[in-house]
Amino acid sequence: MMKQLSLTARLSLMFMLAVTGVLGAAGFFFFQLSQHHFDELDRHTLEDKLQASRQLLRGLDDLAGFDALRPQLQALLGGHSDLAVRIVDAEGQVLFAASGAAYAVETHAHGSVSADMPRVWRRRAAVIEVAGRPLSIELALDITTHKVFLNTLAGWLWGALVLCALLSGGLGWLLARSGLRPLREVTLVAASVSAKSLTERIPSESTPAELQQLVLAFNAMLARLEDAFVRLSNFSADIAHELRTPLSNLMTHTEVVLTRARSREDYQENLYCNLDELRRMARMIDDMLFLAKADNGLVVPERQSIELHVLCETLLDFYQLTADERGIRFVLSGDARIHGDPAMLRRALSNLLSNALRYTPDGGTIQLAIEAGEQGVSLSIGNPGVGIPEQHLPRLFDRFYRVDPARREGSPSNAGLGLAITRSIIEAHHGEIHCNSRDGWTSFDILFRSAD
Repeated sequence: MMKQLSLTARLSLMFMLAVTGVLGAAGFFFFQLSQHHFDELDRHTLEDKLQASRQLLRGLDDLAGFDALRPQLQALLGGHSDLAVRIVDAEGQVLFAASGAAYAVETHAHGSVSADMPRVWRRRAAVIEVAGRPLSIELALDITTHKVFLNTLAGWLWGALVLCALLSGGLGWLLARSGLRPLREVTLVAASVSAKSLTERIPSESTPAELQQLVLAFNAMLARLEDAFVRLSNFSADIAHELRTPLSNLMTHTEVVLTRARSREDYQENLYCNLDELRRMARMIDDMLFLAKADNGLVVPERQSIELHVLCETLLDFYQLTADERGIRFVLSGDARIHGDPAMLRRALSNLLSNALRYTPDGGTIQLAIEAGEQGVSLSIGNPGVGIPEQHLPRLFDRFYRVDPARREGSPSNAGLGLAITRSIIEAHHGEIHCNSRDGWTSFDILFRSAD
Protein backbone atom coordinates (compact mmCIF):
# COMPACT_ATOMS: atom_id res chain seq x y z
CA MET A 1 0.00 0.00 0.00
CA MET A 2 2.75 2.42 0.97
CA LYS A 3 4.59 1.76 -2.28
CA GLN A 4 1.56 2.94 -4.29
CA LEU A 5 1.36 6.31 -2.54
CA SER A 6 2.93 9.40 -4.02
CA LEU A 7 5.89 11.05 -2.31
CA THR A 8 3.63 13.95 -1.26
CA ALA A 9 1.15 11.53 0.31
CA ARG A 10 3.94 9.62 2.07
CA LEU A 11 5.44 12.78 3.54
CA SER A 12 2.00 14.03 4.57
CA LEU A 13 1.18 10.72 6.24
CA MET A 14 4.52 10.58 8.04
CA PHE A 15 4.09 14.19 9.22
CA MET A 16 0.57 13.43 10.45
CA LEU A 17 1.75 10.29 12.27
CA ALA A 18 4.67 12.17 13.83
CA VAL A 19 2.51 15.07 15.06
CA THR A 20 -0.25 12.75 16.23
CA GLY A 21 2.27 10.57 18.03
CA VAL A 22 3.85 13.52 19.84
CA LEU A 23 0.48 15.03 20.80
CA GLY A 24 -0.85 11.60 21.79
CA ALA A 25 2.15 11.02 24.06
CA ALA A 26 1.79 14.50 25.55
CA GLY A 27 -1.96 13.96 26.12
CA PHE A 28 -1.32 10.56 27.72
CA PHE A 29 1.24 11.96 30.13
CA PHE A 30 -1.01 14.92 30.93
CA PHE A 31 -3.90 12.56 31.67
CA GLN A 32 -1.71 10.36 33.84
CA LEU A 33 -0.40 13.42 35.68
CA SER A 34 -3.94 14.69 36.29
CA GLN A 35 -5.05 11.29 37.55
CA HIS A 36 -2.01 11.09 39.82
CA HIS A 37 -2.74 14.57 41.13
CA PHE A 38 -6.32 13.68 42.11
CA ASP A 39 -5.20 10.37 43.60
CA GLU A 40 -2.62 12.11 45.75
CA LEU A 41 -5.13 14.80 46.73
CA ASP A 42 -7.67 12.19 47.81
CA ARG A 43 -5.06 10.18 49.66
CA HIS A 44 -3.84 13.24 51.56
CA THR A 45 -7.42 14.20 52.47
CA LEU A 46 -8.15 10.76 53.92
CA GLU A 47 -4.79 10.57 55.67
CA ASP A 48 -5.18 14.01 57.26
CA LYS A 49 -8.73 13.24 58.53
CA LEU A 50 -7.58 9.89 59.85
CA GLN A 51 -4.61 11.35 61.70
CA ALA A 52 -6.71 14.15 63.17
CA SER A 53 -9.32 11.63 64.35
CA ARG A 54 -6.61 9.54 66.00
CA GLN A 55 -5.31 12.55 67.88
CA LEU A 56 -8.76 13.32 69.25
CA LEU A 57 -9.54 9.75 70.28
CA ARG A 58 -6.17 9.20 71.95
CA GLY A 59 -7.08 11.95 74.43
CA LEU A 60 -9.92 9.83 75.90
CA ASP A 61 -9.37 7.96 79.15
CA ASP A 62 -12.52 5.87 78.67
CA LEU A 63 -15.48 5.64 76.34
CA ALA A 64 -17.67 7.50 78.81
CA GLY A 65 -16.11 10.72 77.65
CA PHE A 66 -16.80 9.99 73.94
CA ASP A 67 -19.90 12.18 73.87
CA ALA A 68 -17.76 15.11 74.92
CA LEU A 69 -15.67 14.64 71.78
CA ARG A 70 -18.67 14.35 69.46
CA PRO A 71 -18.89 18.09 68.65
CA GLN A 72 -15.16 18.16 67.81
CA LEU A 73 -15.51 15.07 65.65
CA GLN A 74 -18.52 16.61 63.92
CA ALA A 75 -16.61 19.80 63.24
CA LEU A 76 -13.62 17.84 61.95
CA LEU A 77 -15.36 15.19 59.90
CA GLY A 78 -18.90 16.36 59.31
CA GLY A 79 -18.05 19.54 57.39
CA HIS A 80 -16.61 17.72 54.34
CA SER A 81 -19.34 17.31 51.77
CA ASP A 82 -17.76 14.27 50.09
CA LEU A 83 -16.58 12.44 53.23
CA ALA A 84 -18.44 9.66 55.02
CA VAL A 85 -17.14 8.57 58.47
CA ARG A 86 -17.99 5.83 60.94
CA ILE A 87 -16.45 5.03 64.33
CA VAL A 88 -17.37 1.51 65.47
CA ASP A 89 -16.52 -0.29 68.72
CA ALA A 90 -15.55 -3.92 69.10
CA GLU A 91 -19.18 -5.06 69.32
CA GLY A 92 -20.04 -3.35 66.04
CA GLN A 93 -21.95 -0.51 67.64
CA VAL A 94 -21.68 2.73 65.67
CA LEU A 95 -20.43 5.41 68.03
CA PHE A 96 -20.19 8.17 65.44
CA ALA A 97 -21.32 8.60 61.85
CA ALA A 98 -21.11 11.53 59.48
CA SER A 99 -22.04 11.48 55.81
CA GLY A 100 -22.30 15.20 55.17
CA ALA A 101 -23.82 16.01 51.74
CA ALA A 102 -22.21 13.09 49.97
CA TYR A 103 -25.31 12.39 47.89
CA ALA A 104 -26.15 15.96 47.01
CA VAL A 105 -26.36 16.98 43.35
CA GLU A 106 -23.36 19.07 42.30
CA THR A 107 -22.54 20.75 38.98
CA HIS A 108 -18.91 21.31 37.99
CA ALA A 109 -17.22 23.18 35.19
CA HIS A 110 -15.87 20.08 33.54
CA GLY A 111 -18.87 17.78 33.93
CA SER A 112 -21.91 17.03 36.02
CA VAL A 113 -22.75 14.50 38.74
CA SER A 114 -26.39 13.48 39.03
CA ALA A 115 -28.13 12.01 42.02
CA ASP A 116 -28.77 8.68 40.36
CA MET A 117 -25.20 8.28 39.12
CA PRO A 118 -23.27 5.39 40.66
CA ARG A 119 -20.90 6.74 43.28
CA VAL A 120 -17.21 5.95 43.41
CA TRP A 121 -15.57 5.84 46.84
CA ARG A 122 -12.04 5.69 48.16
CA ARG A 123 -11.83 4.08 51.59
CA ARG A 124 -9.40 4.24 54.50
CA ALA A 125 -9.65 2.45 57.85
CA ALA A 126 -7.67 2.21 61.06
CA VAL A 127 -7.96 0.71 64.54
CA ILE A 128 -7.13 2.65 67.74
CA GLU A 129 -7.35 1.51 71.40
CA VAL A 130 -9.23 3.70 73.84
CA ALA A 131 -9.17 2.56 77.48
CA GLY A 132 -8.10 -0.88 76.33
CA ARG A 133 -10.96 -1.24 73.87
CA PRO A 134 -10.39 -1.21 70.07
CA LEU A 135 -12.26 1.33 68.01
CA SER A 136 -12.45 1.15 64.21
CA ILE A 137 -12.32 4.37 62.27
CA GLU A 138 -13.73 4.00 58.74
CA LEU A 139 -13.44 6.83 56.21
CA ALA A 140 -14.88 6.87 52.67
CA LEU A 141 -14.24 9.75 50.26
CA ASP A 142 -16.59 10.32 47.35
CA ILE A 143 -14.33 10.69 44.26
CA THR A 144 -17.14 10.55 41.70
CA THR A 145 -16.52 14.20 40.73
CA HIS A 146 -12.87 13.46 40.03
CA LYS A 147 -13.76 10.46 37.90
CA VAL A 148 -16.26 12.51 35.90
CA PHE A 149 -13.64 15.16 35.34
CA LEU A 150 -11.06 12.61 34.21
CA ASN A 151 -13.54 10.93 31.86
CA THR A 152 -14.49 14.30 30.39
CA LEU A 153 -10.80 15.19 30.07
CA ALA A 154 -10.10 11.90 28.28
CA GLY A 155 -12.94 12.60 25.83
CA TRP A 156 -11.64 16.07 25.09
CA LEU A 157 -8.13 14.75 24.65
CA TRP A 158 -9.29 12.08 22.18
CA GLY A 159 -11.30 14.64 20.26
CA ALA A 160 -8.39 17.07 20.18
CA LEU A 161 -6.09 14.28 19.04
CA VAL A 162 -8.36 13.38 16.11
CA LEU A 163 -8.73 17.05 15.16
CA CYS A 164 -4.95 17.58 15.34
CA ALA A 165 -4.39 14.48 13.21
CA LEU A 166 -6.67 15.86 10.49
CA LEU A 167 -5.16 19.35 10.68
CA SER A 168 -1.58 18.01 10.68
CA GLY A 169 -2.40 15.79 7.68
CA GLY A 170 -3.67 18.80 5.71
CA LEU A 171 -0.78 20.98 6.81
CA GLY A 172 1.69 18.20 6.00
CA TRP A 173 0.23 17.90 2.51
CA LEU A 174 0.65 21.64 1.92
CA LEU A 175 4.20 21.63 3.29
CA ALA A 176 5.19 18.53 1.32
CA ARG A 177 3.75 19.92 -1.89
CA SER A 178 5.56 23.21 -1.36
CA GLY A 179 8.81 21.49 -0.40
CA LEU A 180 8.69 19.16 -3.42
CA ARG A 181 8.18 21.97 -5.92
CA PRO A 182 11.91 21.94 -6.91
CA LEU A 183 11.61 18.19 -7.53
CA ARG A 184 8.64 18.76 -9.82
CA GLU A 185 10.68 21.36 -11.70
CA VAL A 186 13.45 18.79 -12.15
CA THR A 187 10.84 16.35 -13.43
CA LEU A 188 9.51 18.88 -15.94
CA VAL A 189 13.00 19.56 -17.26
CA ALA A 190 13.72 15.83 -17.47
CA ALA A 191 10.46 15.25 -19.34
CA SER A 192 11.34 17.98 -21.85
CA VAL A 193 14.73 16.47 -22.67
CA SER A 194 14.96 14.92 -26.11
CA ALA A 195 17.57 14.39 -28.77
CA LYS A 196 16.91 17.96 -29.94
CA SER A 197 17.14 19.56 -26.49
CA LEU A 198 20.12 17.92 -24.83
CA THR A 199 21.53 21.36 -24.13
CA GLU A 200 18.89 21.91 -21.45
CA ARG A 201 20.24 22.14 -17.90
CA ILE A 202 18.54 22.41 -14.53
CA PRO A 203 19.52 25.63 -12.72
CA SER A 204 21.21 24.70 -9.45
CA GLU A 205 21.33 28.17 -7.88
CA SER A 206 17.76 28.06 -6.55
CA THR A 207 17.76 24.34 -5.80
CA PRO A 208 17.63 23.23 -2.12
CA ALA A 209 20.77 21.71 -0.67
CA GLU A 210 19.14 18.26 -0.47
CA LEU A 211 18.60 18.25 -4.25
CA GLN A 212 21.92 19.82 -5.22
CA GLN A 213 23.65 16.48 -5.74
CA LEU A 214 20.67 15.16 -7.73
CA VAL A 215 20.66 18.25 -9.98
CA LEU A 216 24.43 18.13 -10.47
CA ALA A 217 24.30 14.42 -11.30
CA PHE A 218 21.40 14.98 -13.71
CA ASN A 219 23.19 17.86 -15.45
CA ALA A 220 26.35 15.77 -15.70
CA MET A 221 24.29 12.94 -17.22
CA LEU A 222 22.83 15.37 -19.76
CA ALA A 223 26.33 16.59 -20.61
CA ARG A 224 27.48 13.00 -21.16
CA LEU A 225 24.42 12.23 -23.26
CA GLU A 226 24.96 15.37 -25.32
CA ASP A 227 28.60 14.50 -25.90
CA ALA A 228 27.74 10.88 -26.75
CA PHE A 229 24.95 11.99 -29.10
CA VAL A 230 27.24 14.46 -30.87
CA ARG A 231 29.91 11.79 -31.20
CA LEU A 232 27.39 9.28 -32.48
CA SER A 233 26.02 11.77 -35.01
CA ASN A 234 29.51 12.63 -36.17
CA PHE A 235 30.42 8.95 -36.30
CA SER A 236 27.36 8.15 -38.41
CA ALA A 237 28.15 11.03 -40.73
CA ASP A 238 31.78 9.93 -40.98
CA ILE A 239 30.78 6.35 -41.75
CA ALA A 240 28.49 7.54 -44.50
CA HIS A 241 31.20 9.81 -45.87
CA GLU A 242 33.93 7.22 -45.73
CA LEU A 243 31.83 4.54 -47.37
CA ARG A 244 30.42 6.93 -49.94
CA THR A 245 33.87 7.71 -51.35
CA PRO A 246 34.91 4.14 -52.30
CA LEU A 247 31.34 3.35 -53.44
CA SER A 248 31.35 6.42 -55.65
CA ASN A 249 34.75 5.46 -57.01
CA LEU A 250 33.51 1.94 -57.76
CA MET A 251 30.37 3.20 -59.49
CA THR A 252 32.20 5.80 -61.55
CA HIS A 253 34.97 3.44 -62.54
CA THR A 254 32.51 0.69 -63.46
CA GLU A 255 30.38 3.08 -65.51
CA VAL A 256 33.46 4.25 -67.44
CA VAL A 257 34.52 0.69 -68.11
CA LEU A 258 31.05 -0.20 -69.40
CA THR A 259 30.85 2.76 -71.81
CA ARG A 260 32.47 0.65 -74.55
CA ALA A 261 33.69 -2.81 -75.26
CA ARG A 262 37.17 -3.58 -73.97
CA SER A 263 39.67 -6.39 -74.14
CA ARG A 264 39.93 -9.10 -71.55
CA GLU A 265 43.12 -7.53 -70.20
CA ASP A 266 41.41 -4.15 -69.73
CA TYR A 267 38.53 -5.73 -67.88
CA GLN A 268 40.94 -7.59 -65.60
CA GLU A 269 42.91 -4.44 -64.87
CA ASN A 270 39.76 -2.52 -64.02
CA LEU A 271 38.49 -5.37 -61.85
CA TYR A 272 41.77 -5.30 -59.92
CA CYS A 273 41.26 -1.55 -59.34
CA ASN A 274 37.73 -2.23 -58.06
CA LEU A 275 39.12 -4.98 -55.85
CA ASP A 276 41.42 -2.49 -54.14
CA GLU A 277 38.46 -0.26 -53.27
CA LEU A 278 36.51 -3.26 -52.04
CA ARG A 279 39.42 -4.28 -49.85
CA ARG A 280 39.57 -0.76 -48.47
CA MET A 281 35.89 -0.95 -47.61
CA ALA A 282 36.31 -4.41 -46.07
CA ARG A 283 39.16 -3.18 -43.86
CA MET A 284 37.11 -0.18 -42.79
CA ILE A 285 34.12 -2.37 -41.90
CA ASP A 286 36.37 -4.80 -40.01
CA ASP A 287 37.82 -1.88 -38.05
CA MET A 288 34.39 -0.53 -37.19
CA LEU A 289 33.25 -3.99 -36.05
CA PHE A 290 36.36 -4.25 -33.86
CA LEU A 291 35.62 -0.86 -32.26
CA ALA A 292 31.98 -1.83 -31.71
CA LYS A 293 33.11 -5.01 -29.92
CA ALA A 294 35.59 -3.01 -27.85
CA ASP A 295 32.86 -0.55 -26.80
CA ASN A 296 30.74 -3.45 -25.54
CA GLY A 297 33.59 -5.19 -23.73
CA LEU A 298 33.71 -8.09 -26.19
CA VAL A 299 37.41 -7.70 -26.96
CA VAL A 300 39.14 -10.00 -24.48
CA PRO A 301 42.88 -10.29 -25.10
CA GLU A 302 44.85 -13.42 -24.38
CA ARG A 303 47.33 -13.37 -21.52
CA GLN A 304 50.73 -14.47 -22.76
CA SER A 305 54.16 -13.47 -21.55
CA ILE A 306 55.64 -11.07 -24.10
CA GLU A 307 59.15 -9.69 -24.34
CA LEU A 308 58.31 -6.15 -25.40
CA HIS A 309 61.78 -5.59 -26.85
CA VAL A 310 61.44 -8.64 -29.13
CA LEU A 311 57.93 -7.59 -30.24
CA CYS A 312 59.18 -4.11 -31.18
CA GLU A 313 62.20 -5.53 -33.06
CA THR A 314 59.88 -7.74 -35.14
CA LEU A 315 57.78 -4.71 -36.12
CA LEU A 316 60.86 -2.60 -36.89
CA ASP A 317 62.19 -5.33 -39.19
CA PHE A 318 58.90 -5.17 -41.09
CA TYR A 319 59.10 -1.39 -41.55
CA GLN A 320 62.85 -1.25 -42.07
CA LEU A 321 62.68 -1.36 -45.89
CA THR A 322 60.28 1.59 -46.01
CA ALA A 323 62.44 3.50 -43.54
CA ASP A 324 65.62 2.83 -45.51
CA GLU A 325 64.08 4.27 -48.66
CA ARG A 326 63.62 7.60 -46.84
CA GLY A 327 66.78 7.47 -44.74
CA ILE A 328 64.86 7.13 -41.48
CA ARG A 329 66.54 5.40 -38.52
CA PHE A 330 64.95 3.39 -35.72
CA VAL A 331 66.40 3.58 -32.20
CA LEU A 332 65.10 1.00 -29.71
CA SER A 333 66.15 1.07 -26.05
CA GLY A 334 65.15 -0.74 -22.87
CA ASP A 335 63.43 -4.05 -22.26
CA ALA A 336 60.59 -5.37 -20.11
CA ARG A 337 58.12 -8.23 -19.93
CA ILE A 338 54.33 -7.79 -20.11
CA HIS A 339 51.31 -10.08 -20.35
CA GLY A 340 48.92 -9.66 -23.25
CA ASP A 341 47.75 -10.69 -26.68
CA PRO A 342 50.69 -10.59 -29.15
CA ALA A 343 48.51 -10.20 -32.26
CA MET A 344 46.48 -7.33 -30.83
CA LEU A 345 49.56 -5.54 -29.50
CA ARG A 346 51.31 -5.90 -32.87
CA ARG A 347 48.29 -4.27 -34.50
CA ALA A 348 48.30 -1.38 -32.01
CA LEU A 349 52.05 -0.73 -32.23
CA SER A 350 51.97 -1.12 -36.01
CA ASN A 351 49.42 1.72 -36.22
CA LEU A 352 51.71 3.96 -34.15
CA LEU A 353 54.83 3.07 -36.18
CA SER A 354 53.07 3.64 -39.52
CA ASN A 355 51.92 7.07 -38.28
CA ALA A 356 55.44 7.87 -37.14
CA LEU A 357 56.86 6.90 -40.54
CA ARG A 358 54.18 8.90 -42.35
CA TYR A 359 54.98 12.17 -40.56
CA THR A 360 58.73 11.82 -39.94
CA PRO A 361 60.79 13.88 -42.43
CA ASP A 362 63.38 12.11 -44.56
CA GLY A 363 66.57 11.41 -42.64
CA GLY A 364 64.83 11.62 -39.27
CA THR A 365 65.00 9.26 -36.31
CA ILE A 366 62.12 7.39 -34.67
CA GLN A 367 62.80 6.49 -31.05
CA LEU A 368 61.22 3.63 -29.12
CA ALA A 369 61.91 3.59 -25.37
CA ILE A 370 60.87 0.78 -23.02
CA GLU A 371 61.07 1.29 -19.28
CA ALA A 372 59.88 -0.73 -16.28
CA GLY A 373 58.75 1.35 -13.30
CA GLU A 374 56.72 1.12 -10.09
CA GLN A 375 53.41 1.75 -11.85
CA GLY A 376 54.12 -0.67 -14.68
CA VAL A 377 55.86 -0.90 -18.05
CA SER A 378 55.94 2.17 -20.26
CA LEU A 379 56.57 2.33 -24.00
CA SER A 380 57.18 5.61 -25.79
CA ILE A 381 57.21 5.98 -29.61
CA GLY A 382 58.41 9.43 -30.69
CA ASN A 383 59.26 11.07 -33.98
CA PRO A 384 60.27 14.54 -35.23
CA GLY A 385 58.21 16.57 -37.64
CA VAL A 386 55.35 19.02 -37.70
CA GLY A 387 53.76 18.96 -34.29
CA ILE A 388 50.09 18.44 -33.50
CA PRO A 389 48.27 21.58 -32.29
CA GLU A 390 47.28 21.33 -28.64
CA GLN A 391 43.55 21.74 -29.32
CA HIS A 392 43.57 18.52 -31.36
CA LEU A 393 45.22 16.30 -28.73
CA PRO A 394 42.05 15.52 -26.66
CA ARG A 395 40.25 14.20 -29.76
CA LEU A 396 43.19 12.56 -31.45
CA PHE A 397 41.95 9.05 -30.58
CA ASP A 398 38.34 9.68 -31.73
CA ARG A 399 37.04 7.68 -34.67
CA PHE A 400 37.46 9.26 -38.11
CA TYR A 401 39.10 12.27 -36.52
CA ARG A 402 41.92 13.85 -38.48
CA VAL A 403 44.04 16.81 -37.53
CA ASP A 404 44.11 17.99 -41.17
CA PRO A 405 40.57 18.08 -42.66
CA ALA A 406 42.10 18.19 -46.12
CA ARG A 407 43.28 14.61 -45.58
CA ARG A 408 39.70 13.38 -45.18
CA GLU A 409 39.84 11.65 -48.49
CA GLY A 410 43.11 9.98 -47.61
CA SER A 411 44.46 6.61 -48.55
CA PRO A 412 43.04 3.35 -47.34
CA SER A 413 45.55 3.34 -44.54
CA ASN A 414 44.40 6.73 -43.38
CA ALA A 415 40.71 6.17 -42.73
CA GLY A 416 40.91 7.74 -39.29
CA LEU A 417 40.36 4.56 -37.27
CA GLY A 418 43.92 3.50 -36.55
CA LEU A 419 44.44 5.52 -33.35
CA ALA A 420 40.93 4.68 -32.11
CA ILE A 421 41.71 0.98 -32.54
CA THR A 422 45.06 1.43 -30.83
CA ARG A 423 43.45 3.02 -27.78
CA SER A 424 40.82 0.26 -27.61
CA ILE A 425 43.53 -2.41 -27.65
CA ILE A 426 45.62 -0.68 -25.01
CA GLU A 427 42.58 -0.17 -22.76
CA ALA A 428 41.59 -3.82 -23.26
CA HIS A 429 45.01 -4.59 -21.73
CA HIS A 430 44.11 -2.23 -18.83
CA GLY A 431 46.68 0.26 -20.06
CA GLU A 432 46.70 3.95 -20.91
CA ILE A 433 47.88 5.89 -23.95
CA HIS A 434 48.52 9.61 -24.31
CA CYS A 435 49.95 11.84 -26.98
CA ASN A 436 52.38 14.69 -26.36
CA SER A 437 53.50 17.09 -29.06
CA ARG A 438 55.73 20.11 -28.54
CA ASP A 439 58.84 21.69 -29.98
CA GLY A 440 58.70 19.64 -33.21
CA TRP A 441 58.59 16.30 -31.39
CA THR A 442 55.54 14.05 -31.13
CA SER A 443 55.39 10.99 -28.88
CA PHE A 444 52.76 8.41 -28.03
CA ASP A 445 53.24 7.20 -24.45
CA ILE A 446 51.78 3.85 -23.38
CA LEU A 447 51.61 2.57 -19.80
CA PHE A 448 50.87 -1.09 -19.03
CA ARG A 449 49.83 -1.37 -15.37
CA SER A 450 51.76 -3.69 -13.07
CA ALA A 451 48.59 -5.60 -12.25
CA ASP A 452 48.60 -6.95 -15.76
